[in-house]
Amino acid sequence: MIFLSLFITFFGIGLFGFGGGYGMLSLIQTETVVHHGWISSAEFTNIVAISQMTPGPIGINSATYCGYAAVHNAGYGNLMSALGSLTATFALVLPSLILMILICRILMKYMKTPVVQSVFTGLRPAVVGLLLAATLLLMNSENFSSISENPWQFWISIALFVATFVGTKYVKINPIHMIFLAAYAGLMLLY
Repeated sequence: MIFLSLFITFFGIGLFGFGGGYGMLSLIQTETVVHHGWISSAEFTNIVAISQMTPGPIGINSATYCGYAAVHNAGYGNLMSALGSLTATFALVLPSLILMILICRILMKYMKTPVVQSVFTGLRPAVVGLLLAATLLLMNSENFSSISENPWQFWISIALFVATFVGTKYVKINPIHMIFLAAYAGLMLLY
C-alpha cells in the first residue's frame, strides 16, 4: 500500500536527513524519483521550486507536495492525495519530534563534553556534503537546459544563477528580493 511506503520512506528521510530542508532534498529526490518512481525528475524540480516559494521549511513543503503527487500519480483521487500529503509530512516530522523530546534535556546537560563536541564536529562535513549534493542535483537540464538543446536558455539560466549568487553573497541583497528579481527576469525573458 502506497501510504505505508510513503510513511516508511519519509520517516527514514526525517530520521537521517541532517542539515535541514536543503540537506533532505537529495534524499527526497533519490527516494521518490529513483527508488520508488513515484514522481518524475521534472515533477520533482517543479516541487522544489514551489516549495521554495511557499512559506515554511523546504523539506516539509517538499514532503507535502511529494506525498500528494505520489498518491495522485498512483491513480487515487484528490482526497486520497491529500491524505498522502499528510502521511508524508507527518512521517518526515515525527522522528525530529521524538528525538527532540527524548534528548533535549540530556543534550543540554552534556553539551560541553568532548564526546558531544566530537559528534557535532563530525556532522558538520556531512551537512555540507548533503547541501552540495542538493545543489548538484538541481543543476540539471530541466533547470538549466543544455548548450545543444537550447543555448539561449542555458546561458540565461547560468547568468541568472551567477547574478543571484553574487547578489546574495557579495552585494548582500535580501534573498526574498532576489527571488522576485529572478521571477521578474524570467517573465521578461518570456516575451
